[in-house]
Amino acid sequence: MAVFGYRAMSRNGRLVRGEMEAANLVDLEMRLRRMDLDFINGEPSRGTTIWRRGRIPPREVMHFCFHLEQLTRAGVPIIESLCDLRDSTDHPRFREIVAGLVESIEGGQSLSQSMAEQPAAFDAVFCALVRAGEATGNLPEVLASLNESLKRDDELAGYMRRLVIYPSFVIAIIGVAIGVAMLYLVPELSKLFLSIGAQLPLNTRVLIAASGFVVHHGAELLAMLVLGAIAFRVLLRQNPAVRLRVDSFKLTAPVFGAVYRKIILARFASLFSMMYASGIAIIDAVRIAQDVAGNAVVRRALRQVEQLIAEGQNVTAAFTKVGLFPPLVTRMLRVGENTGALDRALANVSYFYERDVRESILKLQTMIEPALTVLLGGLLLWVMISVLGPIYDIITRMKI
Repeated sequence: MAVFGYRAMSRNGRLVRGEMEAANLVDLEMRLRRMDLDFINGEPSRGTTIWRRGRIPPREVMHFCFHLEQLTRAGVPIIESLCDLRDSTDHPRFREIVAGLVESIEGGQSLSQSMAEQPAAFDAVFCALVRAGEATGNLPEVLASLNESLKRDDELAGYMRRLVIYPSFVIAIIGVAIGVAMLYLVPELSKLFLSIGAQLPLNTRVLIAASGFVVHHGAELLAMLVLGAIAFRVLLRQNPAVRLRVDSFKLTAPVFGAVYRKIILARFASLFSMMYASGIAIIDAVRIAQDVAGNAVVRRALRQVEQLIAEGQNVTAAFTKVGLFPPLVTRMLRVGENTGALDRALANVSYFYERDVRESILKLQTMIEPALTVLLGGLLLWVMISVLGPIYDIITRMKI
């Protein structure tokens, strides 16, 4: 199907613009009518549609879970609830997804089946939990748990963003300053130094040589870096062995590896706890968790766990034999199995790791900011000394 840009009018008289997939303009008008929008005009979209293939912002899914939970808990039928959500959603792509849910359910599918057709918004765990909630009649409780899980994931992602934003900003500013100096300032000063035949110190000669390399080969170097980054991403997608090595390095990298590992374990424990509490069988929960692990090493370990459980071993023995999961996880799994409260035990593991991640990131922030300031300050000081030292010598000779 093609992508059409459209203009339509809502029931309250508001003009709505957006894009939607449709077979033709007649199909587009019918789809908009299901969204309670009056079609005005439309044409094939000429712009890129890459953004439409990406994932929906987590906050949109959180709002969806909260409102759908409240409406279903109040006894409002699913179709009416989804229609209300469709009409109140401002995000054009997510409004289109909710409209697709309404269309699929009207066609005879269940809510979980219609969600499985929208992977940009609902992953495998989400669909499996909704399916379990439909089967057990606990859909509002499942939606509430999903909302809390999405909030925790968004909070952890926010901590990681705060950890990365400051160093990235400082490095970018310093990089621009040094780049301008290398391309414009140092070449002019080097001409001055050479014209008067000044004896230059080693650090100044190194700086001039680096500036000459950047001036003459900077474009080639930048092109090589960009092509190398693209080739590396393609290699990661197409070569499982390289992906495995990179993901293994992420788990064992100095300083950041421990935090990343805790984030992975916290998310796994939270999802596994929700799936088990919703009535999903353990082996099915392990299989579903493989799809959302986000790390090839963890995915391989969960695949081994699934195989060991299928062979008849208990959960604790399977996770222990894999060797990837720390003693805290296996110990809580043992306690949960013995007491019959595996979901609560895993929820405790998730809470512990989430708190540990927050504390670790705050510690890293307090360490990185002064260290980065000292490092980049030293780099700028070296550039200043390399440039101003010879100038000071020239001025001193002129006075004599």
